[in-house]
Amino acid sequence: MTTERNHNGTLSLAGSVGILGKFWAILRGVRQGFRGCPKLSVSFLFLAVLCAVFAPLLAPFSPVEGNLSEMFYKPSFSEHLLGTDNQGRDNLSRLIYGAQISVQVGVLAVFVSGVVGTIVALVSGVFRGWVDRILMRITDGFLALPFLMVAVTVVSLLGPSVTNVILVIGLLRWMGYARVLRGEVLRLMEMDFVRLARVAGASRPHIMLRHILPNITNTLLVLSTLEVGLAVIAEAGLSFLGLGVPRPLPSWGSLLRDGQLYIFTEWWLPIFPGIALSLLVMSTNLTGDWIRDRADPTRRQL
Repeated sequence: MTTERNHNGTLSLAGSVGILGKFWAILRGVRQGFRGCPKLSVSFLFLAVLCAVFAPLLAPFSPVEGNLSEMFYKPSFSEHLLGTDNQGRDNLSRLIYGAQISVQVGVLAVFVSGVVGTIVALVSGVFRGWVDRILMRITDGFLALPFLMVAVTVVSLLGPSVTNVILVIGLLRWMGYARVLRGEVLRLMEMDFVRLARVAGASRPHIMLRHILPNITNTLLVLSTLEVGLAVIAEAGLSFLGLGVPRPLPSWGSLLRDGQLYIFTEWWLPIFPGIALSLLVMSTNLTGDWIRDRADPTRRQL
């Protein structure tokens, strides 16, 4: 009985050591995967996503309800960490909920533009001929449109809402994906494995989904990370003009618009949203540059 207990104890100890070894190997793999990453940028992106997902839990006050007796409180550690606005609303809570809007619009708008641009690039690069010429002329026509003017016009006609902002930004930013990914598709179509698939009788849709799409995923990921910052700026610009997220929902662009009136008296109102917006855009761009270097085999060791 004692031998069995010792034997079981030995097995239990060996199993624990094995689990710890696997956990340590996973940590080493994660550390190796994030080697050379911009730590401050990734940390701020993680913080922004955390605020976007858990905004109701992290915000100390309501972002839309205020108290006129507490208007224009200066930032302090006692009650309102980042001060209050002209209606007595907590600025920190509004910044946290503004992160929710910025991250949501940035990610979903990039998803829409990425899907449209990828489909155009795949169809154009695989079918070629008159299909390629027509799709590329349509792409050139969209590229010639002034983005801000068209976005302001369309949102003005449709009305300000989160859904309209996402669709407008997404459907006006797909051309870059189409141009870059089309070049990748044309290059892959001349590779030996694609030619062998064509000789074997594989259909064009099969080639697109099975052979081409998996090989342009890295380029698509890099383009998406670089486009998030532009989508966030576009949403902030529309909200600053009063055409983005409707009141009373807070966004960083609308916070900048409301705070510009008090920039010389209540400095904290425009400063903190401006810093948050700048850090988010800078973090996405630096992270996108790092992902591009990691995805490029010629620069992976840098």
